[in-house]
This record gives sequence, C-alpha cells and structure tokens, in this order.
Amino acid sequence: MDCVNIGLIGFGNIGTGVVNAINQNRELLRERAGVPVSITRIADTDTRRKRDADYDPAIVTSDAAALLDDPSISIIIELVGGLEPARTFVEKALRNKKHVVTANKAMLATFGADLIELARENGVSLLFEASVGGGIPIIRALQTGISANNVQRVHGILNGTCNYILTHMSQDGRAFETVLAEAQAHGFAEPDPTYDVEGYDTAHKTAILASLAFQQDIRFADVFVEGISRLKPVDLENARRLGYVVKLLGIAKRDAGDDRVEARVHPTLIPTTSLLANVNGVFNAVMVEGDLVGQTLFYGRGAGQNPTASAILSDVMAIAASLSGCTRTESDDRLRIPVGTKSLKPIAELETSYYLRVSVTDKPGAMAVISSILAKHNISINSMLQTGERRTDQAADVIIVTHHAREADVQAALGEIARTDVAHDQPFVLRVEDEL
Repeated sequence: MDCVNIGLIGFGNIGTGVVNAINQNRELLRERAGVPVSITRIADTDTRRKRDADYDPAIVTSDAAALLDDPSISIIIELVGGLEPARTFVEKALRNKKHVVTANKAMLATFGADLIELARENGVSLLFEASVGGGIPIIRALQTGISANNVQRVHGILNGTCNYILTHMSQDGRAFETVLAEAQAHGFAEPDPTYDVEGYDTAHKTAILASLAFQQDIRFADVFVEGISRLKPVDLENARRLGYVVKLLGIAKRDAGDDRVEARVHPTLIPTTSLLANVNGVFNAVMVEGDLVGQTLFYGRGAGQNPTASAILSDVMAIAASLSGCTRTESDDRLRIPVGTKSLKPIAELETSYYLRVSVTDKPGAMAVISSILAKHNISINSMLQTGERRTDQAADVIIVTHHAREADVQAALGEIARTDVAHDQPFVLRVEDEL
C-alpha cells in the first residue's frame, strides 16, 4: 500500500489539531506505521473559515457522503461530537468497510456496544482512545496491556474542569461559583458548564471504561450521577480535617460474588495518602486494579488539542500498520462487549462510609434526635465534628462520618432527619472511598 488515505469529519479545534500533528510528525508516523498517512478529504458545515493549519482548502467539503462513499479512503476520523449525525456517519462508514477513529464519548456511551458489533460484522475496526482521558492511553491499556487481568475496580478523575474547581476550592477556601467563574475566564470551563460540573461528561467516560473493564454493555443511562455544584468550601475543609480530599470520581467496580457492576459518578472523599488525592488542576488520572497487576495509575492531560490529537493518531497508526502488513490490527474481539448483556448493582445497594453535613437548630437534645434516627436505620457513627461557628440563623453544622452503611438506609435516614424540627436545612451527603 502506497499511502493510507484518511477522511476527517469535523474540522473544529480537535480536527485542526489532528491536521497539525500529521504535518508536524509526518515522517515519524510513516516510519512507525510502515506507510504514509494523509488526510485527503475533510467534511465540515463551515467550509469558508480558515483554520490555523496548513491544508489545501480544495479538499474541504460540506458533504460528509463525499468521504463516506469514497473508495480510496480507508479511515474515517469522526470529530463531530454529540449523538447525531455522528452515529449515522459512523454507521455508514462501518457498513462501507471503512475503519473509524472517534473521540466521541457521548456517542460511545450511548451506542458503543452496537457500533463495536457493527464494526466486527464488517471486518473493520472502531477505535476510540481519545474518548477517555485525552492523551492518556487508558483504552489501549484495558484492551491490550492488562487484558490478562480480571479487572476489579476502576476509579477515575476524568474531567479537568471539575478537578480544577475542586483543587482551588480546597486550596483557597473559595466558593464554587467564584472558582467556576475563574475557570471560565481561563477557558477551562464552558460558558454553560452544566455538562461538566453536573457529572455528565464523567459519566459518559465511566460508562466506556466500565464496559471495557467488565465486558458488559454499560451505557450512560446506567450510571448514577451527581455533580459538584452543591459542594461548599466547608465540606473540603472538613474533609481535610478528617484526612481526606474531595474529588469527582467515576467509579466502576465488579462484585466478585455475582459479577454485578457498580457504575457511579459523584464527589467523593478519598484519603490524602491516595495517589489520586494528589492529581490537581486540569489533570486527569485513572486507577485500575487487576487481580494480577494490582493497582496501576494512568495520569496526564485529559483534554486539549494536542493530547487529544495524539490519542487519535495512535489509533490511526494502529490501523495503518495493519493495512500495510506491519502488524495485526488491534482487535475489538479481545474485549467483547455483548450487546444488551449487563448485570448492574443498584445505587440503593451500595455499601460504603458516608460524610454527612447536617445543619441543626442550636438547642438542647438536637443531636440526640439525629443520633436516634441514624441508629434506627442501622447507621453507626465513626467520627463527628462541629465547626465551632454559630451561624447567624442560630443553626450549627454537624459533620458525621459513618461506618459502612447501605445507601438506601442513609437516604431514608436523611429524609427523616429533614422532616424533624431540629433540621435547619436539607442534610448533605458525600460518599467515602477508603480503599484507594
């Protein structure tokens, strides 16, 4: 094969980064893939805007079908994002026997198992290293590097916006809204940050990792999601006093007894001694635990033009090397995701320790009422803090860390506490992961 021709659909920031990366490392890519790679057609709705890259404007079209139906193109890079028309483009490419590389986490978290099966039926590859963790090679690690392991747990800091906010709330004692505005000013957060701060971005990535780690068809809708917008500086300060830091984690665990999988995203207290506790700012990290390898940590920039382009081109090179006869294509068959096959553990059955912030009216007997309700729901107290500051509304915040308890019991207890005359506000809860 003289050259592997690529069609790029989506010529935004990441697409521009891919073009620049190919231009910058063209000879390195040819040497390591065993064949030159070239973007021969680009499709985008905006054909007139000049991108900050060296390319021939004549290859840009608004008609994606011109790429999808072109027999000379072997690989389609899909960078449209979202569910549609991205899924339609990918399905057509696979049916036309074209390999596909994508960074589209939302599409994969919703339709991934179906698309992987479609790729298998048509004898082509669907690769998606860039969909989780930007330039961190976590997908390839799960598919190949640690595929001899029974993966037991995956914990990930998967959203740089949230990690930046939590880092500065913790270090500076500033409110969520203040740090969010700063993140937006620096370009680390979108004008509408909902997708990031409410945990949806992390949930998409968690679904992908859980599916690969446990070979089950786990999708975005299967993931329990809570964001970070209700956190207050006092929660991060209390966590520090208790020996923890707070991180938004994507968590996937398999029960060794029945293979049921927990898939959840929420702000989490983790010990300050954990490696994940020291992942700060916009950086991402994924900790994977296997029965043979133990704990492994993957760390790096989780987003950005160059890290994402690096991951996309690693997939392109794997396919190109196979097409040139240098290596076998990385197969999706090593870790199959059977469509429709899943066994999930409901969040109500989660058993862990909990951090509770309860605002109580400052009067005698208030704590006795709280303690009685917790005991009634089989929740025992491990430690307790009081802030020492009386609020202007004559309420006081009491911080309780429980021993292991069931989620359903905790939620029932908090609901009952909220209905008493000693509760001043709705109780606030965070989950604890002590095993990291």
